[in-house]
Amino acid sequence: MEWTQITIIVKPQDVDLAGDIANMTVPYGIYIEDYTDLEQGVQEIAHIDLIDEDLLKKDRDVAKIHIYIDPEESPQEAIAFLTERYMAEGIEHKIEEEKCEEDDWLNNWRKYFKPTEVGEKLLICPSWYDLEDTNGRIVLDIDPGLAFGTGKHETTRLCLSTLEKYVDDGSTVLDVGCGSGILGIASILLGAKSAFGVDIDPMAVRTAKENAVVNKVEDKFSVVCGDLTEKVEGKYDIIVANIVADAIIFLSKGVKEFMRDDTVYIMSGIIDTRLSDVEEALKNDFTIIDEIFDNGWYCIVAKAK
Repeated sequence: MEWTQITIIVKPQDVDLAGDIANMTVPYGIYIEDYTDLEQGVQEIAHIDLIDEDLLKKDRDVAKIHIYIDPEESPQEAIAFLTERYMAEGIEHKIEEEKCEEDDWLNNWRKYFKPTEVGEKLLICPSWYDLEDTNGRIVLDIDPGLAFGTGKHETTRLCLSTLEKYVDDGSTVLDVGCGSGILGIASILLGAKSAFGVDIDPMAVRTAKENAVVNKVEDKFSVVCGDLTEKVEGKYDIIVANIVADAIIFLSKGVKEFMRDDTVYIMSGIIDTRLSDVEEALKNDFTIIDEIFDNGWYCIVAKAK
């Protein structure tokens, strides 16, 4: 399958916002090349001073964001959207595109996916990475494949750190739009009794199942292919949805069907410009008990009224 690689070149100080905007165009994540703090980053992750010669030669004056467009989608639509949003935000940018094979896409982002500490307890680690020191954290081995969810994006980190606060022994968790399965699997590693994931993308479902096996939680984690809650049954102690604002608004119209009286409803993927829209959609049926902000993104925690 021939995909389209779109590379967005921006100033390093704009890479976070530019990356957030780029992530709106694809459901399965992005990868970013930013070498401005290369030495510090290598020290924090690997605790060594020796850095590959090729990395030291990388351009420190720009950052590059890479996204991949499915063969069935239009690259020009994505480029038009990106151009419009970047101009509106005043972000200087250059956009390049080229064709690539699916295997190239997989191998490219793997070079830049490194272990990441999240919250107080978790360490997200690529499944192919040889980890020497866990720093006393719970290790979650993850291979996102073409599914969204490596733990590096703010929306996923917000969910993971929030789950730490609410998951306890015996919790049952529903993950709507589970992607790579990272949230459901993390919940089990944090002590949940079981987790059920649902995603509209068959590739995400397959990846989530594989990640459950890698983390040895396949007996507690189930995942199905479906649109939001169409294949969900029963009630859960925690419901988490790391999707987009419009999907959260739609989901919230019927999600109470799967909630107990004290169920915690965690929503992420809400860009700051859409916060008020989500709050308005929740106000009649839910009480917001917490809102957490990180670099332009919100996570909302609510309970049913």
